[in-house]
Amino acid sequence: MAISWNLPSRVLSIGLMIAAAWQASVARVGAEENLKAPASSTWEGYSRSDFKVDGRPCILVAPHTAAKGRPWIWRMEFFGHEPQADLALLSKGYHVAYMDVQNMYGAPVALDHLDRFYDELITKHHLSRKAVLEGFSRGGLYSLNWAARNPTKVACIYNDAPVCDFRSWPAGRGRGKRFDADWDALLRVYGLTEQKALQYEGNPVDNLAPLAKAKIPLLHVCGMDDEAVPFEENTGLVAKRYEQLGGEIKVIEKRGVGHHPHSLKDPTPIVDFILIHATADAGSDLLQ
Repeated sequence: MAISWNLPSRVLSIGLMIAAAWQASVARVGAEENLKAPASSTWEGYSRSDFKVDGRPCILVAPHTAAKGRPWIWRMEFFGHEPQADLALLSKGYHVAYMDVQNMYGAPVALDHLDRFYDELITKHHLSRKAVLEGFSRGGLYSLNWAARNPTKVACIYNDAPVCDFRSWPAGRGRGKRFDADWDALLRVYGLTEQKALQYEGNPVDNLAPLAKAKIPLLHVCGMDDEAVPFEENTGLVAKRYEQLGGEIKVIEKRGVGHHPHSLKDPTPIVDFILIHATADAGSDLLQ
């Protein structure tokens, strides 16, 4: 006996089939993008590879000769901005890595992408199992949140004028200015209402215990007149709480300096901190 469909049911069925085919096509294209050979170029005189992981653009810059254990520094945001420390580390055999997860503000969906990038770097590029994380400005949300999720995979963290509490920036609920577009985008990517966001307990300032337990050393370089990301609401609070948890943190205070410029003209204190805390880990965690 033939089955007779009415028109709405037939249209619905066709629509579902089209949607399923489109989703399969998108997944296939994403997989194909990930499998494409990296595009090669140079960056500041070093070999640079551009490729995709999990559908996100990625960069890996290689030193002329890799140091023992293949150590690396992971720039979480603003690749290439004030790269003094990155360049100094490249000259000492470190790789520099970056994945574009812009406008995700360290949310869980961003951390999922970063997890897959990390796996790619240690399995296919054979980098050290312990990364040096580098968070500039809002990049602090990524570095500190990813470290809290993956404390055994971090050698140390260098943050520069970092956002450590999104209620401070971009919400502007303290001394700093509110950034409406960023705040609205952050709420969307976290899936939070404003009320829920203000009660959120996953900000770095409230989630330092996993880092302290893993004994991850922190270095924060901050302008003390930062009006966008006020010191006392971000690094100042992190330093106080991290020390109370028994964690090690060093803060380099730049008097008379605001949010910019980032880094230090002479990055030696940054580089020395990283070399002291990361090189031994890189050597001991070399993949077999």
